[in-house]
Amino acid sequence: MAVKKVSELYSKGLIDEVHRWGCMKQTGFLHKELPIRIARRAIELESLPYGLSEKPAVLKVRDWYLDSFRDLRSFPDIKNMNDEKDFTQMLKAIKVRHNNVVPTMALGVQQLKKSMGPKTCYEDLDEIQQFLDRFYMSRIGIRMLIGQHVELHNPNPPPHCVGYIHTKMSPVLVAQNASDDARAMCLREYGSAPDVHIYGDPDFTFPYVPPHLHLMVFELVKNSLRAVQERFMDSDKVAPPIRIIVADGIEDVTIKVSDEGGGIARSGLPKIFTYLYSTARNPLDDHSDLGTADGVTMAGYGYGLSISRLYARYFGGDLQIISMEGYGTDAYLHLSRLGDSQEPLP
Repeated sequence: MAVKKVSELYSKGLIDEVHRWGCMKQTGFLHKELPIRIARRAIELESLPYGLSEKPAVLKVRDWYLDSFRDLRSFPDIKNMNDEKDFTQMLKAIKVRHNNVVPTMALGVQQLKKSMGPKTCYEDLDEIQQFLDRFYMSRIGIRMLIGQHVELHNPNPPPHCVGYIHTKMSPVLVAQNASDDARAMCLREYGSAPDVHIYGDPDFTFPYVPPHLHLMVFELVKNSLRAVQERFMDSDKVAPPIRIIVADGIEDVTIKVSDEGGGIARSGLPKIFTYLYSTARNPLDDHSDLGTADGVTMAGYGYGLSISRLYARYFGGDLQIISMEGYGTDAYLHLSRLGDSQEPLP
């Protein structure tokens, strides 16, 4: 199928407006801030190096951003509560439209990787790494703004919630739910799954965004389950459990995820936070006609750790990986206590 240029799909007036808004200074007012952020990402998606902008998956993401910009800019001025409700419903629709941005962009990067061939030195593609860090961090911010607005307009908010932020979130409970989800995926893929043991006070709570923590712990546990399962699937030995420790510090809340999945070679550690690296096979090797990103697999696209670190850093935390080749890997997820961290605008 021939790739259509953006000028064939959208009016010149809309494209000019995208560029005009992309040059504006970011603000703290949601109604003006969202179009600026979305316009900047749409402009960047048009000018990526190495032909990444022309990959089908990236074109799909570009169109989502242009459609969302058009929706926001065509919405009339808000004059009453009914307008505000309609605006909130539109934001919900935009959030749903962008649900699959991360896996779809990852698919675009894999399409680029496959077209470049196995001899490509991915260290030379630093521009793509920097773009994706900016792009994904911006997406976290956009979804945080939308989610906060939507939840603040929820007539029946959950207990202890101020918008998207849960003032009494139990990291042990979130870690348990994320681990259960990761084990369910492992069971579907392999037919069995190692146990996950969690150590920490379930009554300890602190303010945080539960969906962010769920995503990060899910990715870490999923990686550990896959490593352990693949190391012990043909062994007579019982697969050792993944261990999660939750520590309550003065500055940070730290969650440690430990496995005995064989670890990562020291030469491979610098690559684990790049978007072009994965220890699993490229999904496109098995599905050469894969054009969508609807399926979730245990591994393959190579973006889970990178995205998780961005989520941690969004609120002033971090993610560190320490590995012992031949034994296993420890992941340290540092969560900054909310209250003194500023949004890292790209």
